[in-house]
Amino acid sequence: MLTSLYTAISGMDANGTALSAISDNISNLNTIGFKESNISFGDVLSQSLTSASGISQIGRGVQVMSVSPLFTQGSFQTSSNGLDLAIDGDGFFVVNQNGARYYTRAGQFSLDRNGNIVNPDGLILQGYLADAAGNITGTVGDLQIATTQSPANASTLVNISLNLNAQSAAQAAAFTLDSNGDGVQNDPANYNFSNTTTVYDTQGGAHQVTMYFVKTADNAWTAHYAYADPSNSGQLMEAGQASGGAGNPPTGAATTQDLTFDSNGALVDDASGTPMTFTFGGGVAAQDVSFNFGTGTGETPAGTGLDMSSQYASDFSVMSVLQDGYSAGALKNVSISDAGIIIGVFTNGQTRNIGQVALGRFVAPTELTKMGSNLYAESYDSGQPIVGMANSSGMGKILSNSLELSNVDLAQEFVKMISSQRGFEANSKIITTTDQMLQELVNLKQ
Repeated sequence: MLTSLYTAISGMDANGTALSAISDNISNLNTIGFKESNISFGDVLSQSLTSASGISQIGRGVQVMSVSPLFTQGSFQTSSNGLDLAIDGDGFFVVNQNGARYYTRAGQFSLDRNGNIVNPDGLILQGYLADAAGNITGTVGDLQIATTQSPANASTLVNISLNLNAQSAAQAAAFTLDSNGDGVQNDPANYNFSNTTTVYDTQGGAHQVTMYFVKTADNAWTAHYAYADPSNSGQLMEAGQASGGAGNPPTGAATTQDLTFDSNGALVDDASGTPMTFTFGGGVAAQDVSFNFGTGTGETPAGTGLDMSSQYASDFSVMSVLQDGYSAGALKNVSISDAGIIIGVFTNGQTRNIGQVALGRFVAPTELTKMGSNLYAESYDSGQPIVGMANSSGMGKILSNSLELSNVDLAQEFVKMISSQRGFEANSKIITTTDQMLQELVNLKQ
């Protein structure tokens, strides 16, 4: 008879543990990335009775077999923070704390003072690092983005689409930057049309270069390129001239560029194979810039002559001027793709990959060790993590500006709570009944 007391105690203890797990689930209803705990019971078999009909087995109560997290997918909540991330799949974010790696489904990340992407506890998000060119490498380390810069890129090519008016008259006098003859090259003369574009030196400095188009004969034009000479009070200087003012001999580089057209207005040759040399000064080296007006019919390989520039009997017009240089830029914003690639947007208008979020996956995630603060640690039973990129190896994809909510079903937890409460009450009733029976047994002696 006394065994029923201990059997009931095991029931009360097991249901009390279940209520603890349920209360933990409910209390974490609003915890980002939380996974509810699922409790499993098993019976205790330790007593056998022998009777005329054979051997009978009587259970000795119930025991808690396991309390394990249930890694079902939680719903998603939209966030205004671009570093808030959620995983649609089975992967875990990998975070680092003083060399120790932990795993989490909670994607609330921000930047610390060193530019690292960290969770609320300061653990650093791990990912694949990118080189200076934006290529993702195979090295996994701390994702640091705030100190990233976009280096300057010197202009080497300018693509120009325009129309030169075929009805323009050829210039009788030579082009000059000093029409007054006073030695100051600030008054260009004897040209038909002009247009100004920006080119960048090797340090990212911007320079205004003006293109002067001079008609020299039917279907023949010459382009002159002038820019401010920093060492001579900002006077204009043609490409190919040495810095220092008017009268200096050319450096030996080309100073002009000849453009020829056919009778149909198509470009024949623009001599773009010969670059213009600019000496901007200020500690930067002289640089060559090619000006491309299109692929002419007389070039090798030959083109249509009408892909970019033309010579028609219509007004001078510039359709587009595109060049490949830009200044240095600081990181202004980031965006994260569903593959976890962190794309930096810089103040100079450039974009570049600056890293990729790494994800971890486990064969037995329910065997991970809970560390608190939404963190899990690898255990012997969970197996070693498979670390890889999103959208591969079953990791799932990454959603930016999103957070994964707790997967706790409140209605289901209430049903479990009622069931556990009734189980606790029923087992306590067994203790009361057994006590009454023992009391009756004691009274038999009286």
